[in-house]
Amino acid sequence: MSRFLAAAVRSIALLAALLLAAGQARAAEYLLPTNGDNVIGSNSTAIAAHEDTLFDIARRNGVGYEEIVAANPSVDPWIPGDGTEVLIPSRYILPDAPRSGIVVNLPEHRLYYYPPVKNGEAAVVRTYPVSVGKMDWKTPIGVTRVVSKQVKPNWYPPASVLKEHEERGDPLPKVVPAGPDNPLGEYAMRLGIPGGAYLIHGTNNPAGVGMQVTHGCMRLYPEDIAELFRLVPVNTRVALVDQTNKVGWQRGTLYVERHAPLEGTDDPRDMDPALMDALITAAVTGHSVVIDWAGARLVFEQATGVPVPLSMPVRAALR
Repeated sequence: MSRFLAAAVRSIALLAALLLAAGQARAAEYLLPTNGDNVIGSNSTAIAAHEDTLFDIARRNGVGYEEIVAANPSVDPWIPGDGTEVLIPSRYILPDAPRSGIVVNLPEHRLYYYPPVKNGEAAVVRTYPVSVGKMDWKTPIGVTRVVSKQVKPNWYPPASVLKEHEERGDPLPKVVPAGPDNPLGEYAMRLGIPGGAYLIHGTNNPAGVGMQVTHGCMRLYPEDIAELFRLVPVNTRVALVDQTNKVGWQRGTLYVERHAPLEGTDDPRDMDPALMDALITAAVTGHSVVIDWAGARLVFEQATGVPVPLSMPVRAALR
């Protein structure tokens, strides 16, 4: 191959990589509020093209499948339609957890990373959509740490997964080497959870990101895990939480966010609006605001995952 042709090939490859990166949004980074607020970001919209699915739009905008479907209940996920306006749910109430390391809110299908604050710099949070454990393979709740990291990991399916595949006539090898057939993708971070091999990893099937489909691990888009893997050191704290209801303040307005409980959840409180009412009541204690309780009930019933403003100042309510 001539030097001219080789240079041309490299240029084409670089252009293709740049176009691919341009079409796939990276995780958003937000400054952490310093005034006690805990709502970040803002929603936006995208216009569907003829060939788009909601998954295509979700990946381009850094959200997961369940997030974008819940936020757009009247839009056909597979054929949104040319010119359809699609809500991009990119306003978030931070989970009720220490702002340190990684926090994954399982029913939200979303990971938050709070990197260490460097001298002279402001505190930030980065957030990514994730898949979580399906009904019979739940991702455990609790606090753990990243105990190791691996590039191009082999996958060693546990005995239970080998049995599952054997029973459905799709046997797996005991070791799946790195490559296009490896469901862990290019990067994996192992968590120190006893009794199982729980990972935060990539995928060779991006269409499943943002869903309840894994065997307990947390799965990210390939471009997201590549970024997170670089940022997160071994021994980083990881909190796995289950918060279907979140409340938070932004510039004097109370927002409420409701997510559908995970399939297989056996806590009856997840379907009781009294729990969300109690969170709202606690949040407004000491604030001179009026709450739209009818709106709160609608937020609970619709469970779109989109933060909704529910308060107004007392004086405004009396006008």
